[in-house]
Amino acid sequence: MRIFNVHVPSSILGLIVSEIVLITSCFLLAVFLVSDVDPEVWLFYDGGAGRLALMVLTILVGLYLQDLYTKVRVTSKSLLMQQCCLVLGLGFLFQALLSYTAPSMVLPRWIMMIGSGLVLVFLPAWRILYAAMVLHALGAERVLFLGTSPVVLRIAQRIEEHPELGLSILGFVGDSGPGLEGTPPERMLGSMADFKDIVVRTRPDLIVVGLPERRQRLPVYELLDMRFSGIRIEEAATTYERAFSRISINDIRPSQLIFTHELGPRPNIVRLQSFYSTLIALAAFLIAVPAMILITILIRVTSPGPILYRQRRVGLNSVPFVVYKFRSMRVDAEAETGAIWASTDDPRVTTLGRWLRRLRLDELPQLFNVLRGEMSIVGPRPERPEFIATLTETIPFYRQRLCVRPGITGWAQINHKYGDTLEDSVAKLEYDLYYIKNLNPTLDAYIIFHTLKVMLLFRGSQ
Repeated sequence: MRIFNVHVPSSILGLIVSEIVLITSCFLLAVFLVSDVDPEVWLFYDGGAGRLALMVLTILVGLYLQDLYTKVRVTSKSLLMQQCCLVLGLGFLFQALLSYTAPSMVLPRWIMMIGSGLVLVFLPAWRILYAAMVLHALGAERVLFLGTSPVVLRIAQRIEEHPELGLSILGFVGDSGPGLEGTPPERMLGSMADFKDIVVRTRPDLIVVGLPERRQRLPVYELLDMRFSGIRIEEAATTYERAFSRISINDIRPSQLIFTHELGPRPNIVRLQSFYSTLIALAAFLIAVPAMILITILIRVTSPGPILYRQRRVGLNSVPFVVYKFRSMRVDAEAETGAIWASTDDPRVTTLGRWLRRLRLDELPQLFNVLRGEMSIVGPRPERPEFIATLTETIPFYRQRLCVRPGITGWAQINHKYGDTLEDSVAKLEYDLYYIKNLNPTLDAYIIFHTLKVMLLFRGSQ
């Protein structure tokens, strides 16, 4: 399913719904065990239902912050218990905060204690059961790969590593190709001549076409018959997008980009994004003024040089502009090297700058760029002209990322690590193209929410 323009496996949705029911049931049982008044009266007339709902929401947010809705497979039971303890610790901390700000929303002590104890027992047990049995019981789409191109092998590896995608590999059909040597022999079901018989024997739900060369090799009429018999047929590029939440630039052709109605920003959505980006930037600036004043003082005290770092970047339609950041590097950071990519544990970064980067506070001056219309809150990260020239010559479709305003945060930043290699630039471009294709306020909201999570957990900028 697609929620906020993001592919969300049905198994993850099932897990979320089941855990809402489980956590709610634990606290309801605690109410029936220790409540001094009639549970029905407490729930519906004393505001108990609202208090329980707030607590359940707090635990769900804690599970999300611990990445327990992106990493469903249980690799360590002790780690799972630690994560659940941290989540419940967040719940107790939030209840303590409510006791000062909104005492009427605080759960009674014993309901909180017993309910949390029940959650600590049943939630990890349910997680282990869900990962071990329910994912298999729910069933998965049976996938047959027609062809053994490199993108097909990457999709197959992704499916093996992420069972929550709800896909199960039947095998591969192909005669030759660049990925044939890397295909497990036991997964090779036959050649193209045997394709129709293999489909009858294996009865796939989905056929993914990943032939590196299709001319005079693609069994068009057989695929057409299978499509009308109820079997779904997908190009490998479509399955890649669903599995990775990015677009494979190695498997798209210029004609696809020209004639598709999906890829490319819609003007009305771009105008809407510009409007709400300005509102968010203005509100964020007003809230961040005290922090910005404090950062200004700390930079002045701890490191000689200017407060702000100014750098030319390339924006919408290749128009250059000056981006502003709080200076996190030494003044002479590029005196000897010239323009180079930033990297993790960059030695040029000051001690204060390292903390600013971890908290993403060095990006705050870019709110001025948003207010000036040069950037958006969400979008592809702006690159330096020196890198744009090189990457445009090296990577196909790289210039297409300049069709929208760059952003302070983006889809590539929340999904990929620091990039200081050509391969990282390719991966980030694939995420950027996915974002441009699906540009929408709901996707922007998801990215902003996830960025706040990264900041809260001190994971640093990407």
